[in-house]
Order: sequence, then structure tokens, then C-alpha cells
Amino acid sequence: MAAYGLYTHIASNKFRSMLLLAGLFALVYVLVYAGALVAEVVINGNETVVYYLRRALHDLIVAAPVATIVAAVWVVIAYFFHQSMIDAVTGGHDVTRQEEPRLYNLLENLCISRGITMPKLKIMESPALNAFATGLNPRQYSITVTTGLLSALNDKEIEAVLGHELTHIKNGDVQLMVVAVIIAGVVGFFGELFFRLFANSNWGSSLGSWSSGSSSSSRSSSSSSDSKNSGGGGAVIVIIIAIVLIVVAWLLSQVVKLALSRSREYLADAGSVELTKDPDAMISALRKIENRGELPGATSAVMELCVDNPREGFADLFATHPSVQSRVDALVKFAGGRDPGPLPPPGDETDEPEPQTGQPDAPPPVAKGPWNDAGGSAPPPVLAPGPAGTAAGSPIDPMGPWGRH
Repeated sequence: MAAYGLYTHIASNKFRSMLLLAGLFALVYVLVYAGALVAEVVINGNETVVYYLRRALHDLIVAAPVATIVAAVWVVIAYFFHQSMIDAVTGGHDVTRQEEPRLYNLLENLCISRGITMPKLKIMESPALNAFATGLNPRQYSITVTTGLLSALNDKEIEAVLGHELTHIKNGDVQLMVVAVIIAGVVGFFGELFFRLFANSNWGSSLGSWSSGSSSSSRSSSSSSDSKNSGGGGAVIVIIIAIVLIVVAWLLSQVVKLALSRSREYLADAGSVELTKDPDAMISALRKIENRGELPGATSAVMELCVDNPREGFADLFATHPSVQSRVDALVKFAGGRDPGPLPPPGDETDEPEPQTGQPDAPPPVAKGPWNDAGGSAPPPVLAPGPAGTAAGSPIDPMGPWGRH
């Protein structure tokens, strides 16, 4: 069952990637048609709605080859340079074994254990606790980790996060997410371009004059004049149609992430457990990252690539990730992990109590945090994974994301 779900997920990712690329070109054509509607109104003055719609369709047919080439060039540029674009936004940079021996060795050991080609390793200077994988082929794959994550997590927890990202790469999740970013980028660019052109031109005032001219003339003109006035009203209607098309195309580009199944995060968590044989480490990492993963200045597209995305949509309808609690519950139920509960939200930690005067010297307060390596309580015991089907500490299906072992 688990294997069937995984392989179906990978095949579905490939199909969705192709489907989303086809959708990209469809949305570009919608934007071109909307632009043609606006151009026809500006060029031809007062005409009927049907006239504008037909002329815009003719313009679309003429412009379709150019629009197709432009969209294809955008895809090619994104294919080869998307990593540079993401690095420019996040400030991520390549690191070597000499610069980050701890992180480099952890990733290398995981890759060696499964015979995986090691992706590039990048560091992002940020106090946030997060990580993400990018790339469209084995030569491009990379994993970016924040300095905040390195400081807050111990080796086992970092290894669990790296296993999570490696599973995203193996399952094809990374390619699908990059395609979604490309679509949102190209449609958002053209949509914003049209709105800027509309806002910075005199089209708005022209609409007002057409509308007022049509209403005033309709009260005093003859039947022949009425026909022309209906054209003025037609111009207003067509501009409204064009604006609606642009808005719809932009909204569709933004909700493309709804095509991205949130089950990918559960599968990546399971893949990490299978790599590390330590469900508690994945749970511990998620609890530390929870509410601490916001990357200041990062776009929504980048946040959707991360281990956890704290930017949730309206009523959780547009959230790209399941809640940390849901992911932890799944690890407890199916991987036999233990959940110590969420950490206090950032900024809610209370000050340590001062020893009362007159009392014997009290021992120093114990550092807070369920897995504080510096001197807190001992880490939770790691359940020894037994054979599938055992009652306690039973791991996920032996045929999981990384094959039978």
C-alpha cells in the first residue's frame, strides 16, 4: 500500500508538471487576449462589444506565435537560472566541506548510505529555522539551510531535515514546485505590466468620457446616433472584461499551489525517518522549527519550498503545508515516534525565577526546552525500529520512499 502510494505520487508529480506547463501557455494566451481587447478599444474608438471581441480574437491568432516564443524563452531562462534567482532573493551561497564540515558530513553520509548523488549545499544567513531544496535535474539539485537552523538543532535533527529534503528531490516534488514558481512568475509579470500600463495611461479618463458621452447622447440623439453611443458603452464593457480576464489569470497563477498535494510533506517526513531510522529526531526538528521558519524578505514561492511554511492561507484553504501538529501526529501514529509537545511560541518564554533571599543556595535553573543539548532535560528515548507489524516502535512499511532494506 505504501509503495503504491509513493509511486503513484511520483508519477502524478511528473504528470502535473507537464499539465502545469501547458496551463502556463494557456494563461499567457488569456493575458494576450485581454491586452488585445484594451488595444482595440484605444485604437478603434467607439464600437460594439461584438466588434471588439472579434478583433481581439484576430489579434490573438496573429500574436500567438510571438506569445508562445516569449513563454518558452521564460521557461528556458527559469530552467537554467532559477537557482540564481532564488539565491538572489534569499542570499544563499555554496559552502564546501572546509567551510561547514558538520553539515557537509551529515549530508554526505545520508547520500552515501543510499547511493544518492549528493546535491549542492548552500547556507542562508538568517536567524529563521528553515531549509529547502531546489533544482530540476541531478546537476542542479541543491539544499539550502539557514544559519538559525544550524544553531538551534542538534546533529540528529539536522540529519532528519536533510533526509526530508532529499526525499523531496527523489519524489519529484522539487521539480513540480519550481514549475509552479515559473508559472506564477510569468503570469504575475504580465498581469502587473498590464495594470501598470492601464494605471499610468489616460485609458481610465477615456472610459469616463466614453461612458458619460454615451449616457448624455442617448437622451438627445437620433436612432443612428444611438447606435454609436452603444459603441461607447461597449468600450466600457470590453475594458471591464479585459480587467476581469487579467485578474482571473493572475489569481489562477497564484492558486496553482492548490494542485500541489500536501501529502508530499507527509511522504517527505516518512522518507526522512526511513533514511535516519529515527522518528523522534524528525518530530524534534519539526517542533523546534514550528513558528520559527519565517524568512524575512522571501517571496511566497520560496516559502512554499521550505520544510515548514508559516504563511497559511485563508482558513487554511490555501496553505501549502499541513500543520506541524498533523505531521507530528502522523509520525507518532505510523512511525512510532514520541511527541513532547510544542515549544513555547517565540517571545513567550518567561524569565527564569530568581532564588529567594534567605533560602539555601538553589541549584541553577534548568534550561528550558524538551531537547536542550546545552543542559536541559534529557532527550526522549529513541524507539528502536523493529520489524514491520510489531506493536511498539513499529516503523513505516519496509517498502517506503527509499526502497526495501
